[in-house]
Amino acid sequence: MATATLARHSLAHFMDLESIKYSIAAQPVSRRQSLHLFYHRCYYHKPCSVVVSMNGCQGNPRDRVPVGSIETRTFPAVTSPALATDTLNLAISEMKANPPLFTSGILRLQVPIQQQIEAIDWLHSQHQIHPRCFFSGRRQSKDFTEVTNGNGYQKSNNLVSVAGVGSAVLFRDVHPFCYNDWKSIKRFLSANCPLIRAYGAIRFDARANISSEWELFGSFYFVIPQVELDELDGCSMLATTIAWDNAFSWTWEQAVDAVEATMTQISSNVVKLSKEVTRSFILSNSHVPCKMYWDLAVERALQIINRSSSPLTKVVLARSSKFVIANDIDPIAWLACLQVEGENAYQFCLQPPNAPAFIGNTPEQLFHRNCLGISSDAMAGTRARGGSMALDLQIQLDLLSSPKDHLEFTTVRDDIRKKLEAVCDRIVVEPNKAIRKLHRVQHLYARLAGELRSEDDEFKILSSLHPTPAVCGFPTEEARLLIAETEVFDRGMYAGPVGWFGGGESEFAVGIRSALVEKGLGALIYAGTGIVKGSNPSLEWDELESKTSQFTKLLKLEGPSRQKIENSGIIN
Repeated sequence: MATATLARHSLAHFMDLESIKYSIAAQPVSRRQSLHLFYHRCYYHKPCSVVVSMNGCQGNPRDRVPVGSIETRTFPAVTSPALATDTLNLAISEMKANPPLFTSGILRLQVPIQQQIEAIDWLHSQHQIHPRCFFSGRRQSKDFTEVTNGNGYQKSNNLVSVAGVGSAVLFRDVHPFCYNDWKSIKRFLSANCPLIRAYGAIRFDARANISSEWELFGSFYFVIPQVELDELDGCSMLATTIAWDNAFSWTWEQAVDAVEATMTQISSNVVKLSKEVTRSFILSNSHVPCKMYWDLAVERALQIINRSSSPLTKVVLARSSKFVIANDIDPIAWLACLQVEGENAYQFCLQPPNAPAFIGNTPEQLFHRNCLGISSDAMAGTRARGGSMALDLQIQLDLLSSPKDHLEFTTVRDDIRKKLEAVCDRIVVEPNKAIRKLHRVQHLYARLAGELRSEDDEFKILSSLHPTPAVCGFPTEEARLLIAETEVFDRGMYAGPVGWFGGGESEFAVGIRSALVEKGLGALIYAGTGIVKGSNPSLEWDELESKTSQFTKLLKLEGPSRQKIENSGIIN
């Protein structure tokens, strides 16, 4: 059971301490940023083997021990990943003789690289170092690092995507994500060090039992990577993060040794993935529920929705599809293929040690916070794309004029607005109702923005926005109970928040259009659809097929294998 193998309280594990993060510049610079703050200590009772290997924290939950220092150091820019690796190795070696004054802290070392290296290619070249993570923004983000040259000029580059391996600090537990867990993560973060971030995800329903395939993710899972590559517009950044705390019996010396051990495994030969696909043979596939039981579940939901005494107006029912194929599935190669059609979408990957990889290509933003500014998406209603411009326009007009889809969409939009109004002074909705076109499907869409009254309201927003009516239903509790009664598989992190916390900024997507992938075991592909008055079981099943097609395409036409990698694409 997950409760027997994961920690009981919030686990902040100090393991292979290194976070690879990249700033921007192609300018030689050295910047030092330091901040003193207090952090909430976390504790656990019954540790599993993974916890022990990560040097998990332990102590009295009444204690509060401050993180002594949060710091970023930027080194002069270099021309290649190999030179960046050499720079970091030398810096780490020199630090051994000059330990910090603080008994706890987190330190990021970063080296700009004067060429743009795709983070997904770098991650694929790291030969299965775990844990690993990947996050790519849906669009050009405002994330940037500023580096000042000798003339005082500051250059900014948009952060495109981030890939990380190892764990400087890891947070995981089986209890529902709560305020203290959020504070445990935030104590390691500072607005002065914007690229020290915790990447992770939260279960769709923390009250549901955790199945074996999701066991090592816990109820929530966040990691500050130990070694990280940041892909930026026109350049890159290699970084390592070291975290230590004597109170947790994890000293500076141990942390540096752990970083050195991970750095010996880092490959500087980045091989460019071919994002073309090759045919693969499907050995078996099955759906839970099957079509017959799906129809029965939708009809039952409609009976409840249509009762005059029922408050339920929408419920989102989901399907889990298992595929086993002849070849091993490489989750990073799959993710690279998803990027080809990932315009207006987030791509992500989370893989704890000895666990499957949770990957996805989701169009839906849960929220983005920058200082006090916050935005969120309302998305609902789905149609396939047309094969021609004229047909695509006709489908778009049908979606815009559909009473059934309008009801589903306004339920989502109005609920998000109400939740934002609880913590924001003013809400702007623009556009109020529009079409967002993706590679294979199109949705009704609205964007909501406001200003938080306090940065502490970030946790309130996260806990209140999730789950939105777009992935659960309305009212939330009635819909959640019906889902729990109806679905016989564990959603895990599917449809839960997926993203990152930073010091002054955070961003989360909704973990839809996603799959759990493991070499040798195949893939579990998840999709859901909103059931409202007027829904048709067969049409809703067709919508599931449309939403999973980006993955089923890869099952019939699997992503690149190592033999298909373009050897000419090696970056030294």
